[in-house]
Amino acid sequence: MNFSLLFLVLLATSLISSLGLVGRLLFGLKSEILNKLLIYFVAFAAGSLLGGAFFHLLPEALDKLPAQQVFSLTSFGFVFFMIIEGYFHYHRCEECHHHPLSYTMLIGDGVHNLIDGLVIAASFSSDIKLGIVATLVVLWHELPQEFSIFGSLMYAGHGKRKSLILSMLAQSTVILGGLLGFLLSAHVQVISTWLIAFAGGGFIYIAASDLVPEVHKAYGRHDRRSILLMLTLLTGMGFMVLLTFFK
Repeated sequence: MNFSLLFLVLLATSLISSLGLVGRLLFGLKSEILNKLLIYFVAFAAGSLLGGAFFHLLPEALDKLPAQQVFSLTSFGFVFFMIIEGYFHYHRCEECHHHPLSYTMLIGDGVHNLIDGLVIAASFSSDIKLGIVATLVVLWHELPQEFSIFGSLMYAGHGKRKSLILSMLAQSTVILGGLLGFLLSAHVQVISTWLIAFAGGGFIYIAASDLVPEVHKAYGRHDRRSILLMLTLLTGMGFMVLLTFFK
């Protein structure tokens, strides 16, 4: 067993996992200010999830698998998250409207981070420099997304501390992905590609079914706020487009 490679994978994924703590930076904001900002985190998350699915996950999967297989896996991911949300809504949230959003977002983020861990392990297995580059790209990608995840969890009704804990748990799956990638290095490419297509469907469902409707609800009659929310959503999507130039 290559322990030096395992150490590098664990070091990189632990660093990325620590991003689950970025929500702590928002603890100092007054509640009334933070509450006004939460819907903008939701809008940014919607844009980044859609952008991540359409400009990163699906093109990546289509490069390695037949289109029919990719869209089958994407459809399965979409339906899977729809079923999961229905379960949480029926069993946990009969009288609430936002909590299912938080559970589906956490599952989607957890799967996404698992994929990131697999990719990082595969990159280090191929070349150390490539592994470092992959780690930096994931860090750059995850930082704004973790702020959005934290804000969305709070918007869903969780307190600051619980939102932080849930965000950390979802982010920690990157370490599991790194370990699995290291142990299954011979098969990691196929497994990660399947998960990429599956996660793409989940991202599309979460954004279109949960986040975008919440943004629409916040429009009201405030034209200026409506424009700002749409610009925030487009900024999230545009950020994902920008990241395509750094692959």
